[in-house]
Amino acid sequence: MQPHTTGTAATKGRLADPHTSSSSRERVVGVLAVSLFASLVVQNAVVIAAGAPSYAAPMTEVLAFHAQHRPAVAVAVGLEALNLPLLLGFLTGLHGLVKHRERGGADWSRLAMLAGATLATALASYAVLWVGTTLAADGLTQSSPAFELAWRMHAAAFALSLPALGTVFIGASLAAHSGGVTPRWTRWLGLTGGSLLIAAGAGTLAIADGSAILFLGMPGFFAWFAWLLVAGVRLVRAGSR
Repeated sequence: MQPHTTGTAATKGRLADPHTSSSSRERVVGVLAVSLFASLVVQNAVVIAAGAPSYAAPMTEVLAFHAQHRPAVAVAVGLEALNLPLLLGFLTGLHGLVKHRERGGADWSRLAMLAGATLATALASYAVLWVGTTLAADGLTQSSPAFELAWRMHAAAFALSLPALGTVFIGASLAAHSGGVTPRWTRWLGLTGGSLLIAAGAGTLAIADGSAILFLGMPGFFAWFAWLLVAGVRLVRAGSR
């Protein structure tokens, strides 16, 4: 009986080992970040490959795209449904890591979580309105007021997601740096990229009407993608040690 008792105690010790628990948590959060990065890359690649029109494009071009590329929109919207739980799971996990390490940054990670919930709402509206735009295009030979309204509201929802994403980016990057997850330079990446996204989002009405102010936020998007990959890889590696 003694060997059995000893083995059981050793097993319990491993299960209760805080280092093992922390490493597992880091791996999970890292995988979520890398998965979100990969999903975002695939989603944008699908949209670009299909030749999606800009918000400044003529409505005839917008109608033609949605009439001819329904499968591409379906894939992009489907990936958005995947992005939402990955985003919220990553931000929640990051908050738990930062709190567990007790090195500061919990307030920033809490801000990122709250902004993430707002971002998820905006992106859900964006996806639903894109579905509505695609369905409204079915059978049309020319643009209608209802079709244009759905497209403009879709653009407005996307524009409104920019400041939410910018706030997520700033909060997450500062929290991750304070918690020792990412190097110092990523903090400046988050501050700069997040600020650009917030600045672009201030022009929501103009973006919905086709303004090029949207492109002010593009460097912020690229910075967000890069930060997700860096943070995710570092967490996976840290959890594997």
